[in-house]
Amino acid sequence: MLDRLAVHELIHRWWFVFDEGQFDVWPELLTEDVHITSRSDTGKSPYEEFIASDNQGREQVIAWQRKHREAAGYPLRHNASNIHIERIDGDDISVVSYMYATNITEGQVTPIAGGVVRCVVRSDGAAYRLAQLHIVLDTHAVAFTDR
Repeated sequence: MLDRLAVHELIHRWWFVFDEGQFDVWPELLTEDVHITSRSDTGKSPYEEFIASDNQGREQVIAWQRKHREAAGYPLRHNASNIHIERIDGDDISVVSYMYATNITEGQVTPIAGGVVRCVVRSDGAAYRLAQLHIVLDTHAVAFTDR
């Protein structure tokens, strides 16, 4: 039976332990075959090299995410909002949400990124884990009708 709260909890927990650099927790939140991508909406942002990734498998994902996280400074705060389930296919639960990230610049909270996150959460019977996480950051405004 689907536990919607546990699905939301996993997503919120991922962002919290990511921001806090709790690297020892990451493996328990990811499937062995996890696939994570990130990029900007245009693929041409000034910081594209820093954010662009396409990694598959827990070890490769953790290695890239750790390097990325360590380079991002502290405090870093990712917030997921409007989380909702789009589809269920067997043990795979497709979820979408907005993501908003901030850090501190000159003693002030500063927005650094926002975008859309699509993920697949998979149940292994004992726990929910992230099987996919695809992040597209907003960098370019377009007319609503052009999207």
